[in-house]
Amino acid sequence: MRKLLNTLYVTTPDAYLHRDGENVVVKVGNEERFRIPIHNLEGIICFSYMGASPDLMSMCSDNNVGLSFLTPHGKFLGRVNGRIRGNVLLRRTQYRTADIPQISLKIAKYFITGKIVNCRTILGRSLRDHHTFVDCNKIRYADSQLIENLLKIETCSTTDSLRGIEGNSAKCYFDVFNELILKQKDTFFLREKPKATP
Repeated sequence: MRKLLNTLYVTTPDAYLHRDGENVVVKVGNEERFRIPIHNLEGIICFSYMGASPDLMSMCSDNNVGLSFLTPHGKFLGRVNGRIRGNVLLRRTQYRTADIPQISLKIAKYFITGKIVNCRTILGRSLRDHHTFVDCNKIRYADSQLIENLLKIETCSTTDSLRGIEGNSAKCYFDVFNELILKQKDTFFLREKPKATP
């Protein structure tokens, strides 16, 4: 068993999950191996054929904790979800908005602007915190390209051209991504996928 952030991964194939009060308990045979309060979790991923008790599934459902079942080799089997809540009027408005190109383009511009601003934040942090270890000129050039793309968004008139700006921005960012990796550079790096020969 391993807890990563708010997700519990149950990797022992013969583990069985059950409820004890407000706790998730993992047993192997008759031995308790792990216990955690349900309010500490957002999800449980179980690589086990043994499964979970209906009482535990109910508790996960009531607490909006996703419970997924996979085979020990990772093939998805099923998932337990809580009650679905939603606003029908909001959904209808979202669908209508998606059918109006000018409104959906305006919303998409906000998303792409946010993505580019986040990329610039990471590059700026790298320059500020690690300027002695990174190629500052390379990162500054990528940042200047991202600024140009931000300015192009304002006058962008089609979703296709907006996708082009998004793709160009991603390329600018990932062209300098290896500069942001400070340790184990020989074993952890990005490289461009070789082009397939026709």
